[in-house]
Amino acid sequence: MYNLLKRLLLRLRLLALLVFIFSTVVNTAVDTAQSQDGNSQQRKCSDLMMGQYLCHEPDIDPETQQAVNCDKETRLAPVTCELAEGVECSEMISNRTFKKDVPCKWTNGHSFEKALLLSVFLGMFGVDRFYLGYPAIGLVKFATLGFMFLGQLVDILLIATQVVKPSDGSEYVIDYYGAATQRVMLNNYTYLKSPDYG
Repeated sequence: MYNLLKRLLLRLRLLALLVFIFSTVVNTAVDTAQSQDGNSQQRKCSDLMMGQYLCHEPDIDPETQQAVNCDKETRLAPVTCELAEGVECSEMISNRTFKKDVPCKWTNGHSFEKALLLSVFLGMFGVDRFYLGYPAIGLVKFATLGFMFLGQLVDILLIATQVVKPSDGSEYVIDYYGAATQRVMLNNYTYLKSPDYG
């Protein structure tokens, strides 16, 4: 009885090994055929990892000091990216390039320097708030002489740190490589390094 059970177990192991070898050979043959076929599926360009492409700097509009064609709703601007050697993707245009949307700051003509100067010199009359599109606060500041100059001081700090921005949701017009503040937060464009990254 023991020998019979031992032979049966040996046959089951041999059968499992044969099934494993057969499935491996079949999968390898299918993968090889797909890679040799010209119609094999390519990755989308949006799925490429950092280092597999290099994007050019966006064209800068001299009036707004931001990327040309920056969309108001999505806050994205199209740029041209080049693929690294040996990397291909499905949305290639030509010469190993593709278009990618990068974050940008949409502006509507409100200058940071002008807002800060108005706040320093005419802030007690609320001119800075009128300029940024907050007429109610500007009227209250005008009627109370800038909340007895305390509101003017607070507004100078809020505008200097770029906490108060134009009321239409746009960004200030600041030099593209100028002293703009940027909030650090997590979003879809954040790249996280693994904890064991050394």
